[in-house]
Amino acid sequence: MMNSAAVTPAAVIRVALLGCGTVGTCLLELLATQSSRIASQWGVQLEVVTILVSDKTRSRPATVPQNLLTDDAAEVMAHSIAHSDVVVEVMGGTDLARQLVLSSLRSGKPLVTANKELLARHGEEILTAAAAGGVGLYFEAAVAGGIPLIRPLQVSLAGETIHTIMGIVNGTTNYILTQMAEQGVSYESALAQAQELGYAESDPTADVEGHDAAAKAAILASIATGAVVHIDDVYCEGINSVTVTDLASAERLGYVVKLLAIIERDTAQRDAVQRDTAQRNTAGKGELQGDVGGLVGEKGEEKRLEQQGGEVMVRVHPALIPKEHPLASVRDAYNAVFVEGSTVGELMFYGPGAGGGPTASAVLGDLIDAALEAQGKKLEHSASAGARNTGSGDTANGDTATGDTGTAEHSYPEVRIRPMDKLRTCYYLSVEVIDRPGVLAAVSGVFGKHDVSIRLMEQNELDRTKDPDAHLVFLTHIALEKNMQAAIQELQTLEVVRQVNTLIRVIGGE
Repeated sequence: MMNSAAVTPAAVIRVALLGCGTVGTCLLELLATQSSRIASQWGVQLEVVTILVSDKTRSRPATVPQNLLTDDAAEVMAHSIAHSDVVVEVMGGTDLARQLVLSSLRSGKPLVTANKELLARHGEEILTAAAAGGVGLYFEAAVAGGIPLIRPLQVSLAGETIHTIMGIVNGTTNYILTQMAEQGVSYESALAQAQELGYAESDPTADVEGHDAAAKAAILASIATGAVVHIDDVYCEGINSVTVTDLASAERLGYVVKLLAIIERDTAQRDAVQRDTAQRNTAGKGELQGDVGGLVGEKGEEKRLEQQGGEVMVRVHPALIPKEHPLASVRDAYNAVFVEGSTVGELMFYGPGAGGGPTASAVLGDLIDAALEAQGKKLEHSASAGARNTGSGDTANGDTATGDTGTAEHSYPEVRIRPMDKLRTCYYLSVEVIDRPGVLAAVSGVFGKHDVSIRLMEQNELDRTKDPDAHLVFLTHIALEKNMQAAIQELQTLEVVRQVNTLIRVIGGE
C-alpha cells in the first residue's frame, strides 16, 4: 500500500542525539544518505539539532556535524530536549542515560534507545515514565542488533502465548566459540581475534561473562510475559570455563556449544487458577468442582493468582545443542532467536547481531516510527512501546495507551521467577581423575547417591608422559539442577578426583 505521507510536504522533526560512539556515528551516516528517501516515503525530514558526547575534542568522521556537539549534559537536559521533537539515546551506561531518558519521556518526547542494560535494570521506571508522558518508547536495537525481533514479538505475535524464547544474542561469544570449535584455537586466541575484528571490546567482560546476553534476556522475558523482568532475575554464566577439549567432546557426541539466552514460561499454575475460577462461577456457591491442588485461598488471593502469568525461568549459559537444531548452524558474529508460540509453533529470527551498521539500521527504523508519532501519525506496523500488554506506547488503533489525558495506571502481570535449582535437563560434565581401578565406581556412586543417572561416559586418554590422570566425560539423563550441583560438590571432595572441569547443560532432552 502506498503511504499517503509521500504526497504531502515533509515535516521537519528535530532530533536530539545522545551519544556519538560507533552506533551514533553510523546513524548519522545513514541519515546523510537516507534522509531524502525517508522524507519522500514517510513525509518526515529528520534533522539532528544537538549531539551529546563525552569528549568534544575526539576525532570524528565528516558526517558528524562538529557545530552540533556538546558535552554539557545539564544543558541538554534543561534546554536541548525541550527544543527537540524526538530523542535518540545511544550513549550506553545506566546513570546519566537514565536521567536523560526519564527527563525526555517526562517532557513528552518519544524516545528511541539501544541501551539494553538500562532497560534491563530500570525497565519498569522507564515504561511508567513513557506511559505517564503519553509517548512511545522504542528499543528494537536493544536486542539482536539489526534483526527485526522486538516489533514482531510485540505486534505480530501479540495474540500468542509465548512458551519459549531461546537464542544466540551475543555475537562476540558466538564468534569466539565458532573459532575454538572450527579452528581449534584457544579461548584466549579466539578472544584476541574478536577484538582485532571489532567484535569484542578492549574489556570483554560484559560479553564473555554473559552479562550482555542477560540484559537482552530480561528484555525478551518482559515482552514475552508482559511483566517486568529485571536483569537480577536472570541466571547468568559466561563462556570462560569452556575449553577446546569440551568443544571437541561435544562434536564427537553430536553437539555444538553455544551461549544461549533461554526464557521458558510455565503457565500451568495460572491455567489451573483460571479453571478453578470458572468452576466456582459455574457452581454459583463458591464450591470447588474438582481438585486444583489447593492453589486458591481467600478471594483476594484468588484474584491475585488469576492475574498471574505463571512462572518463568530466565537463564544465560553455555549449552550443548544437537547438530540438527537450527541454532547449531549459526556461526561467527551472527545472532539467531528461536521462538515457540502456542498456536504459531516454532519460528526463528536470524541475522547480524553486532556492529554499528546493523544496530544503527534498527535505531533508524525506530526513529522513523517515533517521528511519525511526534506528527500524530503511525506506521502501519508500529510496535507498542513497552512489554506486551503493559499499557504504554501505541495501541492497535494508533492512540497512546494513556489516552488523551496523558495519565496512566499500570497493572503488570505478576510472574514468578522460577529458581535455577528447579531446572530439569540433561548435563555434560568433564572430570579429571586419578587413573586407577575403582575410580569409575566411586564417581558413579556419587551420581547415583544424588539421583543423577549416567547416560553415557567416555574416557579420553591424556599424554601419559606429561599427565598420569584420566579425563572423563559424562552425559546424564534428565536430572534436577539441585541434585546435579550437589553431586558436583561431593565429587570435589573425592580423593580420586583431581578436578571437576566443565558443566554444560544440554538442550533437546534425551
